[in-house]
Amino acid sequence: MVPTKRTTPDFILMIVTFTLLAIGLIMVYSASAIWAEYKFNDSFFFAKRQTLFAGVGVAAMFFIMNINYWTWRTWSKTFLLVCFLLLILVLIPGIGNERNGSRSWIGVGAFSIQPSEFMKLAMIAFLAKYLSERQKLITSFKKGLIPSLGLAFLAFSMIMLQPDLGTGTVMMGTCVVMIFIAGARVSHFAFLGLLGVAGFIGLIASAPYRIKRITSFLDPWSDPLVTGFQIIQSLYAIGPGGLFGLGLGESRQKFFYLPEPQTDFIFAILSEELGFIGGSFILLLFALLLWRGIRIALGAPDLYGSFLAVGIIAMVAIQVMINIGVVTGLMPVTGITLPFLSYGGSSLTLMLMAIGVLLNISRYSRL
Repeated sequence: MVPTKRTTPDFILMIVTFTLLAIGLIMVYSASAIWAEYKFNDSFFFAKRQTLFAGVGVAAMFFIMNINYWTWRTWSKTFLLVCFLLLILVLIPGIGNERNGSRSWIGVGAFSIQPSEFMKLAMIAFLAKYLSERQKLITSFKKGLIPSLGLAFLAFSMIMLQPDLGTGTVMMGTCVVMIFIAGARVSHFAFLGLLGVAGFIGLIASAPYRIKRITSFLDPWSDPLVTGFQIIQSLYAIGPGGLFGLGLGESRQKFFYLPEPQTDFIFAILSEELGFIGGSFILLLFALLLWRGIRIALGAPDLYGSFLAVGIIAMVAIQVMINIGVVTGLMPVTGITLPFLSYGGSSLTLMLMAIGVLLNISRYSRL
């Protein structure tokens, strides 16, 4: 039954989101100014584009915040099919644009979108509907677990054709969390987990650059000028930051040492300039965001709202964990942005849209 009793949205969640977004805009400029001046003769090049993306994302967030979240339930299948179509189109030469070895973008004028980012939200919306309607079947290996994971694996496989292991891992991890929360048996997960580990090893072994990423993660100094370069330069940024940092705008690693620092490694520049205290403050903000999201999931008036909120929070949490893990040298390098902070139009817009969905669910909360 469609919820109708609506209250005010979760303002704490909104404040945390805007705080992260404001810090992100400042850090994108600070991290990218030197590179942008050198490449485009405009130190504000990336900052201006990120501000535009933020404006579009905030507008989308407020729009979605005022649309009943059951709309996503009604249109989830259509949304998912559109995203599958985009994943096919992006693989076609002349339509999909290739960057850094991955064909993950579709150009739209001077800008481009990354379909795999929107597939994450589409899969969450559809899987929330599927699980809310078939929760009693989720304990069945054939009737519940296999169909839901099979669909997620199909999307993962199409994303890997680009290839984009990072985005695919976030999406697949999000789906696993949702299915587990829905009540899937641990024994089933253990069996599929073994198959998943074997498949993951196969994916790594099938591409030499992935093997190099693993070896560079274990010992980046074994190849300091190629595969271990980013990790080493990231650690060189974090280490000198100390407790209070070198000061906003005073990063040394952004002077062409850390490649394109405004994207996946922006947390390294933030830690260098704002120190341990600045980095800890960012982690605290993400912890607050996750806490409010969990609270919204617990207070949702129906199973669909709960699963939808769980999926969004799992997506954010997994992405933050992977990004911070990579930047600090705890995980192999993958192309994962830090939500709300890293430069990137599709990622930022998607995250703000997802927060809009959470804010709408909070308007019907029972807590």
